[in-house]
Amino acid sequence: MAAPSTGFGRFAVLWGGQFVSLAGSALSGFALGVYAYQRTGSVTVLGFVYALTYLPLILVSPFTGALVDRWGAHRSLVTGNVASALVMLTLATLLLTKTFVVWQVFLVVGCLSVISALMTPAFETTVPLLVPKEHLGRANGMRMAALATSQVLAPVTAGALLFAIRISGIILVDCVSYGAALLALALVRIPRASDGPARAGGLRTLLADFREAWRYVGERRGLVALAVFIGALNFCCGFVDLLITPLILAFGTSRALGTVMSVGGVGMVLTSVAMSIWGGPRHLVRGILGFSLAIGAATVVGSLRPDIPLIAVGACLFLGSLAIVTGTNMTIWQTKVAPQLLGRTMAMLNMFVSLPQLIAYALAGVAADQLFDPLVGRDRVRSSLFAALVGHGPGRGTAFLLMVIGVLVIIIATAGFALPRLRLLETELPDATGEEPAVPADPLSTAAANSEVTP
Repeated sequence: MAAPSTGFGRFAVLWGGQFVSLAGSALSGFALGVYAYQRTGSVTVLGFVYALTYLPLILVSPFTGALVDRWGAHRSLVTGNVASALVMLTLATLLLTKTFVVWQVFLVVGCLSVISALMTPAFETTVPLLVPKEHLGRANGMRMAALATSQVLAPVTAGALLFAIRISGIILVDCVSYGAALLALALVRIPRASDGPARAGGLRTLLADFREAWRYVGERRGLVALAVFIGALNFCCGFVDLLITPLILAFGTSRALGTVMSVGGVGMVLTSVAMSIWGGPRHLVRGILGFSLAIGAATVVGSLRPDIPLIAVGACLFLGSLAIVTGTNMTIWQTKVAPQLLGRTMAMLNMFVSLPQLIAYALAGVAADQLFDPLVGRDRVRSSLFAALVGHGPGRGTAFLLMVIGVLVIIIATAGFALPRLRLLETELPDATGEEPAVPADPLSTAAANSEVTP
């Protein structure tokens, strides 16, 4: 079977393989969280599982991003998919032989987080290597559509499969999905960003490579402003992500929660598909800021009253706008960063925006339980002012916290419009396709390059 000759055709093949892999990973991730909770009955265990999704990624991104630029996207993706398949095969073996114990979940999730730190920047690097600049928005829309669809289908599908083939069968399905991704990689040739000198593979030189990307971005103040903005937005979204469950369960059922999440997921899928056809906002930064305003407004709407249809509308607007912000943000970085540094830069960005989300997860529950619920009232609203803002009923302290977060997002987006360095990023910073990294040479990297070659 021959691979398509056009760049977008090759990207479509690669995207198809990654779509299958994403679906398998979403299935196993959801099922593994449910399985761990059923085995322990502990929310703390589930919280650790969530934290381990981000923490190892943050710690190893400086090294994995440098590896992507050294190895190239193709080798990095092959390595990541093979490693993921081996981890899941090991887990399936433990489950089938009944030697699995709960603490091994932490090890598995931690390993997958490390692998994700390699694969995420690798796939983000392939987009500008395969797709012309004018189609980057469409390609990123397709990526968001794949992610959104897998996240929407995972809870429903995994719930049914847990009864039909049990957790071990779901893990084996995930292993097969990595095979689809590897088949797509076998059919598609991904060009290298550059044929620069190979370097030694030690940790010190990997960190030196990462510092090179750090300096590159630091000299481009518009990109720094964009990274800070996205980090602040992710911090706020982390609160919403964690608090949406207690917000609804305070007055509704788990079925109501599932309905809201499904409606929100459908909104994300629809806007992602629309972006893959439309190509995204013409003015990228204004699109990010405008849809961030919509995210803030959606958060406020969902906090106004204990009403499932109202919260569902807010969730649909929230996740739909978030998909466009995420895809458009990727387009800017792929356009403005030199291809030779894109792997390291995307790893740095993933690290920079994941840390605020991890902090939000740690703070959100404490803020709701210790501050906002006592302030507003745990079982009933004590003040007529708060009742006018968020309505009556239990759990409205959490609603008020979400309203504050929504207003904060609106303030952050408005400040973004007022910041010239961010607002004028597209015109002030030229496109970097084919650009050589304009950073001073690092003495450690130069010495390593002259003395040793990476195998």
